[in-house]
Amino acid sequence: MEIIIGSDHAGFNLKEKIKAFLNEEGIKTNDLGTFSEEPIDYPLIAKKVATAVVKNNSLGILICGSGIGMSIAANKIKGVRAALCYDKYTAKVAKAHNNANIICLGARTESTKRFKEIIKTWLETKPPEEERHKRRIQELNEL
Repeated sequence: MEIIIGSDHAGFNLKEKIKAFLNEEGIKTNDLGTFSEEPIDYPLIAKKVATAVVKNNSLGILICGSGIGMSIAANKIKGVRAALCYDKYTAKVAKAHNNANIICLGARTESTKRFKEIIKTWLETKPPEEERHKRRIQELNEL
């Protein structure tokens, strides 16, 4: 498994911690930037990661200050279901109900203390099995 990952300058340090954590878990990462704390506009990174996730039928993680900007930007790309996750519950339903292929985290939020459990929960949760959730995902795909 390979996770496509990216952040803006606010999320750079958390992104580096996430990469180290995923490496410890035996999961490869494909880092699409940014590579420093120099200011960069988050939509540029969100577009790169989201496009790669769709193209490769992969999973992705995006990080900015709040996680909100990245989730808004990523969801502009057709085929992306990006979810802002801030605890285990939101990570679980992001996958189990919405089959989120990207999770977004806020580097300036309390969720930074729980990023490992958030990511682990999201990765370990199975995609939707109930028909109602599958139907809703199909409806999202048709928007």
